Amino acid sequence: MIRKAALVMIVISAGMNVEPCISMAADDCRESVNIASDTIEQVVNKHTDELMSIPGVVGVGQGLCDNKPCIKVYIIENSLETDTKIPSSLDGYKVSTEVTGEIWAHPDK
Repeated sequence: MIRKAALVMIVISAGMNVEPCISMAADDCRESVNIASDTIEQVVNKHTDELMSIPGVVGVGQGLCDNKPCIKVYIIENSLETDTKIPSSLDGYKVSTEVTGEIWAHPDK
């Protein structure tokens, strides 16, 4: 109950509508109002392996989307498979895809 009360206070102080959160668990409420509990670095580190296992994904990083921190997922090309497997948000951070084509490491000279 204390976690839920603390979350409601965070939501109120952020000027967000708490009504949808009244009957939710704290973690569900945090996700529904898009409040991140981890830093962007922690979220990227936690989900990189999972995202990189999606066919067509060639990189994962962090960037800005609408001047807010977001997770960037770099893909070879747009496809139905990547569109359906890459989430629109992770742990409160927006996920954005960017088509880069294939990426190769430069050989040592």
